[in-house]
Amino acid sequence: MLSYQHGFHAGNLADVQKHALLAVMLDYMTRKDKPISYIETHAGRALYDLEGSQAQKTGESAQGIKAVDAWFKPTHPYTRARKAIAEAHGRNIYPGSPAIAQALLRDTDHMHLAELHPTEFAELKANMAASPRYVGLNIKQQDGIEFAQSICPPEPKRGLMLIDPSYEIKTDFETLPSQIYKLHRKWNVGVIALWYPVLKNGTHLPLVEGMLYANFPGCLHHEVRFKPAQKGHGMHGSGMFVINAPYGLSDEANRLTGLFKRL
Repeated sequence: MLSYQHGFHAGNLADVQKHALLAVMLDYMTRKDKPISYIETHAGRALYDLEGSQAQKTGESAQGIKAVDAWFKPTHPYTRARKAIAEAHGRNIYPGSPAIAQALLRDTDHMHLAELHPTEFAELKANMAASPRYVGLNIKQQDGIEFAQSICPPEPKRGLMLIDPSYEIKTDFETLPSQIYKLHRKWNVGVIALWYPVLKNGTHLPLVEGMLYANFPGCLHHEVRFKPAQKGHGMHGSGMFVINAPYGLSDEANRLTGLFKRL
């Protein structure tokens, strides 16, 4: 169950929603002069060539960030992160969430990244090491949820975790709410963000129902809809749950909702 590679989908509309919200959260959290911990459970390779064979095969970025770049002003943290990556690695390179985080974090912050896929893990290590930005890094080839459980609560305790599985393992839709509940109990001050696909066949609904049933305090739930990237694709939307959502995130979520409705 390790066939998924995000290079085929980098920069699609789901990435736009996820990465815009992530960048806004990190921007807000790094305004205070206190270090934070950033944890990611399914990191991928961090950098993706939109002119490479994988991206060109699907063309999803053409319907994604290339089509909606004007949604984001130069001062938006999502734009600032992408600009920093382009300057360091080339204008065709799209940053995954680890690279976005690395671009927005400070030297005093700490990153903890997990990736199980052997090829993606090797690329992740090389790509993160090639960044001109210094941020404390801890990268492991390990199951992401096990990794998160092993380091929570992190030090410093103030921080953000992104859980962004491929959902190759279909039981993730049923098991993730209880796993996140355990993480939240261990790290109740942490911001925990969960991304999920909105699927035409409703496979995602047990996850949504489980997260809502858990009734996490201060939880933001955001979904957007869009046309499938290709004929026959089952994903027609993208969702995020954010526990302990930072101040102002709901404003960005509402803004994105309006923009996606115009597509």
